[in-house]
Amino acid sequence: MSDRSRDVVLANLASIREGVAMACDRADRDPAQVRIVAAGKTVEPEALRWVVAAGVADLGENYVQEIRAKRAEVHDATWHFIGTLQRHTAHHVAELCDVLQSAVPGRALDRVARRAAEAGRRIRTLVEVDLTHERAGVAPEDVVRACDAVAAMPGLELAGLMTLPPLTPDAEGARPYFAELRELRERVRERQPQAWELSMGMSLDYTVAVEEGATMVRIGTALFGVRPPR
Repeated sequence: MSDRSRDVVLANLASIREGVAMACDRADRDPAQVRIVAAGKTVEPEALRWVVAAGVADLGENYVQEIRAKRAEVHDATWHFIGTLQRHTAHHVAELCDVLQSAVPGRALDRVARRAAEAGRRIRTLVEVDLTHERAGVAPEDVVRACDAVAAMPGLELAGLMTLPPLTPDAEGARPYFAELRELRERVRERQPQAWELSMGMSLDYTVAVEEGATMVRIGTALFGVRPPR
C-alpha cells in the first residue's frame, strides 16, 4: 500500500473533472463526450475502487499481470489494455481486457483477434498511431489501411485511434500532434464511420487533448500521485 489517501485521490479526480469541463467549454464540447481512463500501473486495487465508486468506469493497465490481479478485486469497471501488445501475452489480453488501445497489425494482434473470436468476444479496439516515427504504432500514412485490417478481424471491433505524443516543453507543444490524430480519424471515418474514439492526452496535457477532440484521456499521475518504482 502506498501513502496515497482516499481524500487526496478524490480531490485530484474532482480537479481533473473540472479541467475536462473547462476544456470542453473552451472547445464548445459536451463533457459527457470525454471519458477519464484511470491509468492504474502500480496502483493498488483499493485506490482503483475509490475512483470506480466515484463514477470512473474505465481503468487502464499496461501489464496483463496487473489486470488479472486487479479484476478479481475491482468490480464494475471496463478494463483497457494500454501497454505494448506482445505475442506471448496476447492470449491474456484477449481474455482479460474489454478495450484494446494499443493495436498494431501483426502477429500479436492476430492472436488477440483469434482468441477473442474463439471465446465469443468482441474487443473494442483502437489503432495506435506513431506520430513521432520513433515509437510503437502505425505510421500516419498507413493508418487507413491498418484500420481497414482491424475492422475485418473477427473478435475485434474497430473503435478509433490512440497516440502518445513526444515529450514537449509544455502542454501546448502536444497540440499539433493531437490535431493531426483528429484529422487522421476523419480520414479513417470516411471508410469506417464507427471509428469515433480518440484516446490522447495524459496527466500533463489532457486539457489540450480535450480541446482538440479527445474522447478518452489516460490519467495516472495527476490522479493517483507519483508512482513508486515498479
